[in-house]
Amino acid sequence: MAAGFFAVFDDIAALLDDAAAMSKIATKKTAGVLGDDLAVGAEKSSGFASSRELPVLWAITKGSFRNKMIILPIAFLLSSFVPWIIVPILMLGGLYLAFEGAEKIYEYFVPHPHAKEEQRTLSEEEILTVEATKIRSAILTDFILSIEIIIIALGTVVEKALPIQIIVVTFVAVLATIGVYGFVALLVRMDDMGFALIEMADNKKKPVKAIGEILVVALPKVIKFLTVIGTLAMLLVAGGIFVHNVHQIHDLLHFMPAILAELVTGVVIGAIVLIVGKTVMMGKNSLGQKRV
Repeated sequence: MAAGFFAVFDDIAALLDDAAAMSKIATKKTAGVLGDDLAVGAEKSSGFASSRELPVLWAITKGSFRNKMIILPIAFLLSSFVPWIIVPILMLGGLYLAFEGAEKIYEYFVPHPHAKEEQRTLSEEEILTVEATKIRSAILTDFILSIEIIIIALGTVVEKALPIQIIVVTFVAVLATIGVYGFVALLVRMDDMGFALIEMADNKKKPVKAIGEILVVALPKVIKFLTVIGTLAMLLVAGGIFVHNVHQIHDLLHFMPAILAELVTGVVIGAIVLIVGKTVMMGKNSLGQKRV
């Protein structure tokens, strides 16, 4: 009985060792997408009032955890029974990310007509409505990126036993959420840390005051930079999905560096989806006006 008991412990130890080794590999494989997730997460979590930054970020973080709780069991089931459907799902997500990236570029050059109206002071109800819209958008984008992260992690252990798959992929998913949104939380509070350092400083602590001033001044620039990086990240992730899964695109752009091929693909696909979307919306609006 004792021998059997210790044999079980040996099996568990071996399983955990194998899972730990595969977790390192899976984390390295997903590092690129985690970087994209960080840039997109920071971009999506910015632009809120200082007092609302952490509550909004917490809402997005909870949504990210819910996303992964939904995706993980579905991913394991699909991998076991209908593995062929994973790529089409990824490509649908790629279409959405490409659309979002292209739309941001379009809105930069062609701002909304009501952009000036948004400068007015919003009521509390309007602020909460805008927040809710941004949170939903952030959670939806996180859902697409979470699928990409989980599928890549799953691909590194697809030949392993199901328990190892579950341990490794779940570990990567949790690490991604805590790491990304933990860093974003520190980032959005950078100015508060700067003000705290300035208050702590006196004439004898000029270096401390200087660091605080740098943090305060740098935050808007960092957020703006991450907004650009987040847009590029969405286009790169989207383009990468199509370059890696559509051999015709891969063969057509094989002469380019990989990152440039992915960016070009993301921009082209995003532009196509954006044009289709705008055309459909114009058609709906035109039909609506005729009925009136």
